[in-house]
Amino acid sequence: MGKNYSEDAAMDVAIGLSEEMNQRDLAEKLPDEKVKEYKRKYREHVAREFLRYKDVNSCPGENLSVSSRYTDLTVARKPWSKRGGEHEAAGAGRGCADVGNGPATVTVTVTAQTLFKLDEDGQTLQVVVLVGAPGMGKTMTVRKVMVEWVEGTLYAQFDYVFCIDCKDLAFTKEASVADLISKCCPHRQTPIGKILDDQKKILFIFDGFEALGLSLVQPTHELSSDPREVKPLETTLMSLLKKTVLPKSSLLITTRPTALQSLGRCLEGAYYAEILGFSAAVREQYFHRYFENYREADAAFRFARGNEILYSLCVIPVMSWTVCTILEQELHKKKSLVECSKATTQVSMCYLSRLMKCRSRDDPQDLQRFLHKLCSLAADGIWKHKVLFEEKDIKDRGLDQPDLLPLFLNEKISKKGVDHENTYSFTHLHLQEFFAAMFYVLEDNEEMVGDAGALLKDVNTLLESSSKSRKDLNLTVRFLFGLVSQKSIEYADKIIGCRISPQAREAMLRWLQGRHRGISHPSRAPKVSDLDTFHFLFEMNEESFVQSALGRFTDVDLQDVKLTLYDQMALSFCIRQWAELGCVTLRGCSFDQDDPGEEPDASVPRSGASGPGGRPHPRVLAEQQREELHSPIHPLCRALRHPGSDLQALRLQWCGLSESCCAELAALLAEHPSLARLELGDGTLSDGGVRLLCEGLRQPGCRLRVLRLWYSRLTSACCEDLAAALGTSPCLEELDLSFSEGLRDAGVQLLCEGLRRRTCRLQTLRLGSCRLTGACCRALAAWLVESPSLACLDLSDNELGADGVLHLCQQLRHPACSLRALGLSTPGLNEEALRELAAVRALKPDLKIGYFLEQDVPQAGAMARLPFHRGVLPGVGDPGGGKVLPPFRRGVPPFRRGPCSSRSRF
Repeated sequence: MGKNYSEDAAMDVAIGLSEEMNQRDLAEKLPDEKVKEYKRKYREHVAREFLRYKDVNSCPGENLSVSSRYTDLTVARKPWSKRGGEHEAAGAGRGCADVGNGPATVTVTVTAQTLFKLDEDGQTLQVVVLVGAPGMGKTMTVRKVMVEWVEGTLYAQFDYVFCIDCKDLAFTKEASVADLISKCCPHRQTPIGKILDDQKKILFIFDGFEALGLSLVQPTHELSSDPREVKPLETTLMSLLKKTVLPKSSLLITTRPTALQSLGRCLEGAYYAEILGFSAAVREQYFHRYFENYREADAAFRFARGNEILYSLCVIPVMSWTVCTILEQELHKKKSLVECSKATTQVSMCYLSRLMKCRSRDDPQDLQRFLHKLCSLAADGIWKHKVLFEEKDIKDRGLDQPDLLPLFLNEKISKKGVDHENTYSFTHLHLQEFFAAMFYVLEDNEEMVGDAGALLKDVNTLLESSSKSRKDLNLTVRFLFGLVSQKSIEYADKIIGCRISPQAREAMLRWLQGRHRGISHPSRAPKVSDLDTFHFLFEMNEESFVQSALGRFTDVDLQDVKLTLYDQMALSFCIRQWAELGCVTLRGCSFDQDDPGEEPDASVPRSGASGPGGRPHPRVLAEQQREELHSPIHPLCRALRHPGSDLQALRLQWCGLSESCCAELAALLAEHPSLARLELGDGTLSDGGVRLLCEGLRQPGCRLRVLRLWYSRLTSACCEDLAAALGTSPCLEELDLSFSEGLRDAGVQLLCEGLRRRTCRLQTLRLGSCRLTGACCRALAAWLVESPSLACLDLSDNELGADGVLHLCQQLRHPACSLRALGLSTPGLNEEALRELAAVRALKPDLKIGYFLEQDVPQAGAMARLPFHRGVLPGVGDPGGGKVLPPFRRGVPPFRRGPCSSRSRF
């Protein structure tokens, strides 16, 4: 041994060896009853070790059960082939690994039970390699295997399952298979012989095999066949893998892709299963397992699903954990996640921090240097549309560091002839975009390693390219804004240990201010017309920066956008800081929200009162959803009501507004004194919604001057509410009900009851294309004289007939009639009616009579939401299948603006 021992020391060693041999001999002679007792004690030991675990965020003394957190993973399982492409394991693309083009690749949802499922030949698998990047859930799967074996629900064919954490073996020089077993057993009298008697009933699990860093190259003659023979650790492991020792035992090996090449030299007849992460369906299940409270779980999942980037990243289990952890902290501070300030960049920073903590014992400067090089690689790939990197790319940047590289990149090993060429990819494309953004803002403490064509840190080039030719750079730019926020700068310096420069902020501000200069018409108010701008500002999350960036704009104009909850949060955050905002226009936009009547997924466990199958009782679920879910436009309206808002016009056209939306708008009308114009052009607007709006109109705080309700499903049933509102809303000057074809004559007659009230100050009434006839003209004619404020009445595109027009003309002659504009469709009128109209024009030359109807045609994306209205869209929705306008419309210009149009700057 090369060491001198005293006699006492030598005696101690001899006694120790003698005691160990005696205990081993006693263990070998245990009767069967004692062996069964030992099996029971071993299972109790495994239960203590694996049933519960300590989460990073757990309170002192608090442990979590594996069953409460473990969620099934999606993996690709295939046999171990000796042909090309057998070891492919790259996490390129959208987070799910590319498992190659080899045969027999099967993507399945794997539970712990299916890892050793029979193969295609009906043979029970003996060796399974579970491959995955850091944070993909390998260790949790191992815990699940151990727990279910203890509980008797899994792997009943094994009497013993020995789980060996390879990090604990890293400093072991020599060991036998028996020694490895003893390390797993808590009792000194381990019956090794009895355990080894039946090899078929033993399963070895090696968790984190890459931590050993072994080459696994040993001559065959050096391998062992005796489980008690002490050999160098690499030789003992090679003997197990090559099946020279305990050939009938089973193996489960978890590893990162970096160890696959060496494993491939040893394993025969093995299957490998590559973890692809959480499927879309399983992500929700994970959130409900993480949160004990159903409402919190539901709110957190809706938040994550509303953020397309975060939801995509949640395919990585550790990212789902990160998101849940952050949202749990937010829920403890706030009642609603709608006000959550945690943007995508901050979540990604937390994820990076967790990866860096895995190497906390390394030199911080080495980590920072590695991070700089990694970010350079990411940025180069983003510019070149490159997600797979060759080994040359890795070596040229000095990234070939086996301890650090697997934390960030997946390795893909493909076989070409006798050589293996490695390629690498980031765990997820969004993470590559995140690191690419970091490249532009990390401070350089030394000259970066790279070739002559290395990227320059020109933020302006990145910003301008994303505006013009490279829309795919938008997410990188979004991360860029998040990284230069003061919070990110402080977090990176304190937690991650790297310095982010704020110098790019001025260039980013100038870029945002000039971003919409070419879009806004010179004669009109400058407007922001893309959603990305709001996401950029939300990522930075600094009020003063938002105020500077948006101070030159007065309007928002978004068209045909599906607004997720996260989109609404970004928009709402900016609106609250935007004092100059005067008009919000959303055309063809939809507000994404879970349907309150939607049946919950039966596979998702819920808390609280439950019905059959453990799901919540429908009544309880309905109550919870009523409490949790607001109107789809609640975030927008809440932001618009903030103190200091000077909003003057709100246009929501073709947005599919529900009655709950109308309730939100009614509250906005009552609380927002500067709001002067509300335009709702929507085929879903019904009597119930208008009734709610009328409640807001009647509130003392309402100062609305223009209300437009186009293309609605209104009937005469709502006209009493409108009439009452007209009589109690002294500021309302214009009411536009054009294209409300269900209104009919009965509705107009009811409406006139309110119009004749002395308190009514209405100046313009538009009833174009409402299927009116001459039957309503008597009531309208009486109003023409009785209303001193009325200036414009638009009845265009209605078949009033000669009698109806004559009734109107009779009142138009009256000296008390102050009308200045009358919209009519004259085709089809007889000569008497036409002569009477001519006489009225001669009598009152200032009175304009003609076709005034304006048609605000929806965008293509909104057309599917339109109900059929005759003639609204020529050639669309014609019940007869033709494309011809009704006879009385032929020859009438389809788009015209009448002289009574009250268009203002908003």
